[in-house]
Amino acid sequence: MNTPATATSANPSKTTSPATIDRRFCLAPMMDCTDRHFRYFMRRITRRTLLYTEMVTTDAIEHGPRERLLAFDPVERPLALQLGGSDPDALARCARIAALLGFDEVNLNAGCPSERVKSGRFGACLMAEPKLVAHCMASMIDACDLPVTIKTRIGIDHRDRYEDLLAFIEAVTEAGCRTVIVHARKAWLSGLSPKQNRDIPPLRPDTVYRLKRDFPETEIVINGGITSIEESIEHNQRVDGSMMGREAYRNPFLLADVDRRLFGETHTVSTRSEIASQMIDYTRGEIENGTRLHSITRHLLGLFHATPGARRWRRYLSTEAPRRNDPRVIEEAAAQSRCE
Repeated sequence: MNTPATATSANPSKTTSPATIDRRFCLAPMMDCTDRHFRYFMRRITRRTLLYTEMVTTDAIEHGPRERLLAFDPVERPLALQLGGSDPDALARCARIAALLGFDEVNLNAGCPSERVKSGRFGACLMAEPKLVAHCMASMIDACDLPVTIKTRIGIDHRDRYEDLLAFIEAVTEAGCRTVIVHARKAWLSGLSPKQNRDIPPLRPDTVYRLKRDFPETEIVINGGITSIEESIEHNQRVDGSMMGREAYRNPFLLADVDRRLFGETHTVSTRSEIASQMIDYTRGEIENGTRLHSITRHLLGLFHATPGARRWRRYLSTEAPRRNDPRVIEEAAAQSRCE
C-alpha cells in the first residue's frame, strides 16, 4: 500500500479544483475489472491516463478489510478512489481516509444502475435526490483536500428531461464540485441489467456537450461507448476530457498511443511481449505474498487482442493459470502463441 500522506485540515469555504489532475483521458471504474492488478498492468501501457478503482462502498471501508480493498502500488498514480454510498458523514470519513492513503481524487458513484446498488441507496438512483447528493458532495469536500468529483448518467427511468439533469448538476456544483463525469446514456433502474444499461439506452453525447455549454466553469468529462482514441480526441473538442471503459479492458494495448496523442508525451512504449515479461516479475512478487496467479492473468487476456496467436495466448492463460500457480505460465503462453 502507498505510504500514507499527511492529513490536512479541511476548509469549509473551499471548493475542489480540477487543475491538479489532467483528465483528458481516463479509464472508467469497472466492477470486477479495475482492481489493483489490472491498474498495475495498465501502467505498463500508459503513464498519463487517470485510473479509477472499482467502486468501494463506505460500509466496506469502515467495517470490512480496508487495507486489502484500498491497497495500491504508487506506480498506479494518478489514481482516483470511487466511493459508493449516500450517508454524508460516512462519505466524509472515507474521503479523509482516501487523502491519508495517498489517492489523488475521490469520486462519488451516482451512475451505477445495478439492483444491489439501488437497494443500498447509492449509484444511479441518487439522481432522484439532488439535495442529498449535494449534501454528500459538500461533506466530502469539507473533509479532505482532494478533488471530489461525481460520475453520473444523463437521467434515470422517466426522469430524463434535460431540465432534470440541469437541476442535478446545479445542485452538485453549488455544493462545490468542479468536475462531473457523465455517462451519455440514461439508466433504467428496473427492467435492464447493468450490462444492458451499458448498451440498450441510446447514447446522447449532445446532451453532455450541452452541459459543457451551460456550465463553462465546470470540468465535464464524457463517458459511454468510446472505443477508440480518435473518438476521445473528437469528444475532447467539445468537453474537457473523455473516459473509456469496457473497450480498454477488452483491448488494453489500444491505450499504448494515448500518452502521445492526447498528452503529447514522447516516451517509448513497451511492446506487448515486453509487457508480458514485465508482468512476470510483478506476478512473482504477488504470488510470494499469497496472490493467486489467476487473479492477475485474468486481466491479461486481451493483451494480444487482434494479433496472430491471440486465441492461443488466451486459451493457455485461461487453462493453465488456475491450475498452476507459477509465473512461468505467462512466459509459456507468450511463447506458445508466438505473439510479437
